[in-house]
Amino acid sequence: MTEPTSSSAPTPPEPTPSTPSTPLAAEATVTAGDRAAKTRQLLGMKGAQSGETNLWKIRLQLMKPITWIPLIWGVVCGAASSGRYVWSLESVLIAAACMLLSGPLLAGYTQTLNDFYDRDIDAINEPYRPIPSGVISVPQVVSQILILLGAGIAVAYALDRWAGHSFPTVTALAIGGSFLSYIYSAPPLKLKKNGWLGNYALGASYIALPWWAGHALFGNLNWTIVVLTLFYSLAGLGIAVVNDFKSVEGDRQLGLQSLPVMFGITTAAWICVLMIDIFQGGVAAYLIGIQQNLYATLLILLIIPQITFQDMYFLRSPLENDVKYQASAQPFLVLGMLVTALALGHAGV
Repeated sequence: MTEPTSSSAPTPPEPTPSTPSTPLAAEATVTAGDRAAKTRQLLGMKGAQSGETNLWKIRLQLMKPITWIPLIWGVVCGAASSGRYVWSLESVLIAAACMLLSGPLLAGYTQTLNDFYDRDIDAINEPYRPIPSGVISVPQVVSQILILLGAGIAVAYALDRWAGHSFPTVTALAIGGSFLSYIYSAPPLKLKKNGWLGNYALGASYIALPWWAGHALFGNLNWTIVVLTLFYSLAGLGIAVVNDFKSVEGDRQLGLQSLPVMFGITTAAWICVLMIDIFQGGVAAYLIGIQQNLYATLLILLIIPQITFQDMYFLRSPLENDVKYQASAQPFLVLGMLVTALALGHAGV
């Protein structure tokens, strides 16, 4: 039997862990949420908020530090694929300088330039971004673009001098990559208007260009490395498409032909994941062809969890799970890049 309860004095429900039971707890929850949003804003991530007033933090927001990571990793892969990197203080410092070139300087230049030319789109999709929110002036943004570009080319030239290049390979890559960034963002070409060209340019910029810089710095850049990394960049095209899902509405309004706009959400999601998986598989097949079977097996094993997360998150709801999918699957992609680079260095390609 159950004990009767009084109808005149109902027992109040106990607060659940997810519901703040006191004003102090509620304030702590709000404060934690504000901190998380400010961190996302500082790193250039989705789900940020406006309100930052420190000019240097605003400038950092424009440079989107979260986007530096794959370029810095690309330099590591290039150094590994050269087969000539040696662990010494000098080599570590030179590699760090190349990472500074590829990440904060030239990726920062690219992201600031892109925000400058995308300010109308961002006013629709991400109004909290520094330019559409009005917290930084257009002349200040232009000066940042020019300073980052100039500093990047200067560092690239210094690296060429250190490497003793008869032809300034790293400088040429810095200038070429900067030009590619310009035509990606700026009219009249504005490659990002076309989902295929724009995303491939983005994929190559994040995989091939820093890889070439790292390889040229410690070894001899050759056509095999160039072609293979451009092939690998087709997987990067798939990764770049993931970023288009957060901008569908603004892209549609302004006539940008991103893949989600052209093909619809579901079809674009399938194109995205197939590009990622098929071209990584192609690289694994190449590694088998040059007798690097162990590395090929490791690469295939790293593709499997990516496919799992694609099914769990991205294909089921690409608009809601794009960030969660990237956080879950991309670590396996970048580890696969390093496995490939080590195989190429081991094979002496």
